[in-house]
Amino acid sequence: MTEHTSKQFDAELEAVRSRVLQMGGLVEEQIVRAMDALASGDMPLMEKVIADDHRVNAMEVELDELCSHIIARRQPAAVDLRLLITVIKTITDLERIGDESEKIARMAKLIHTAERQHMPRLDLGNVAERALSMLRQSLDAFARLDVSEAMRVVKQDSEVDDAFRAIMRQLITFMMEDPRTISRCLEILFVAKALERIGDHSKNMAEYVVYMVEGRDVRHLRADEIARAANE
Repeated sequence: MTEHTSKQFDAELEAVRSRVLQMGGLVEEQIVRAMDALASGDMPLMEKVIADDHRVNAMEVELDELCSHIIARRQPAAVDLRLLITVIKTITDLERIGDESEKIARMAKLIHTAERQHMPRLDLGNVAERALSMLRQSLDAFARLDVSEAMRVVKQDSEVDDAFRAIMRQLITFMMEDPRTISRCLEILFVAKALERIGDHSKNMAEYVVYMVEGRDVRHLRADEIARAANE
């Protein structure tokens, strides 16, 4: 980030960056709590995840307005404008990750309200940890302006997709072998899909980091194409 003659402008940009990371921390906490509630059946924890979604939404609105005001007043150019555009895009993905966490908590309520009857034996821990790791790395890449770290996140997205497809195949097998598991399997499928979407949003955030640092829009490119573009 460039240093300006206006120290106030520098302070405003740094405040925006800090708020994004604060929002990211809240969203990360939402995912962890939702998965913990799914595993433990802790109903108050499920309700807290659902209730706290409004905090994520409020932070998105606040940051969006803050960026809009800075753009209107400061008319930034080059890297500063890219930073603000990146923030606006990033907070949208963070808000959607928050929505996915709320969805996991709601599915957990359905599963545990039914007392886990006809519950398939399936471990979502691996895909959850992969998706959470992608989010953490994306936020780290944003904080440190680290294109290499962002690239690692992009490459991991296919692993989360593969894990989701493997879970889906397992659930189909459970449903075919025992129709009584259909309701629980569908609820678990919604959870797995939410985790897969968290990976997608984290990948988006990593791509925005590449744009912020290098000015390249690498959306819709394969990981190997992004790597080649970064070396040109």
